[in-house]
Amino acid sequence: MIKIIEKILHPTGEEIIKDSICLPFDERKRGRFKTQTVTGQEVGILIDRGEVMRGGTLMRCEAGDVYKIIAADEVVTTATTDDPTLFARGCYHLGNRHVALQVGDGWLRYQNDYVLDDMLIQLGLKVIHEPAPFEPENGAYGDHGGHSHGDDDYVHPDINDHGHSHDDSHEHSHSHDHSHSHSHDHSHSHKHDH
Repeated sequence: MIKIIEKILHPTGEEIIKDSICLPFDERKRGRFKTQTVTGQEVGILIDRGEVMRGGTLMRCEAGDVYKIIAADEVVTTATTDDPTLFARGCYHLGNRHVALQVGDGWLRYQNDYVLDDMLIQLGLKVIHEPAPFEPENGAYGDHGGHSHGDDDYVHPDINDHGHSHDDSHEHSHSHDHSHSHSHDHSHSHKHDH
């Protein structure tokens, strides 16, 4: 079996591609698994967890041969609108749910989820299911793997890619009063009003 061990981070353009590996997004964000090249050769992907293989990425095997990653067509949801405010609202609501999201000119794309489809339809976007390569935005789902749920690269949903908890939410729908009022009597009891 051919062992793919690393990404070519800075291609020169002179690499000779021996074969290609066509994978959907859920496979391209995994670190260790077996698959086949487009010509049917068995390969093992053995890279660090969380290294997303984008379509067009060049990979090197132990023997030094180069393999190209192809983003496979997969059934995705594509939502469209001509209204920029409605488009921004759709992106906001999907981002608020930490959905891996691909954004284009007047369209956004995510892996099929009928609950999300219904939400966008209610907002007023047009939603279709179609086969297409899925290449979500960098960030939470970029080269650090994001919220993958494969057995070898699960990241707890309360931890984002910068290694801190989502307790530092960027939007607060309720007020926080961080002042503490302390009443001290001779028995040293403490009263905490939050």
